Amino acid sequence: MAGTTSGGEKAAKTNKQRYGAQFYEQIGRMGGKQSTGGGFAKDPELARRAGRLGGLRSRRRKASEQETA
Repeated sequence: MAGTTSGGEKAAKTNKQRYGAQFYEQIGRMGGKQSTGGGFAKDPELARRAGRLGGLRSRRRKASEQETA
């Protein structure tokens, strides 16, 4: 059961036994090769617009309007 720490460790051990000691390195390498280098790190303007939209759609009240316990 990988929903727990011990379950995750067991799953990792099993994967390494089945697929070799570099199993997770190979997965990481494949993901790195597929990357196009896009996203917020490349386009700060995109990050600014996305943050603004998220803030506008937020259902949380502003800190000044929240009750303090």
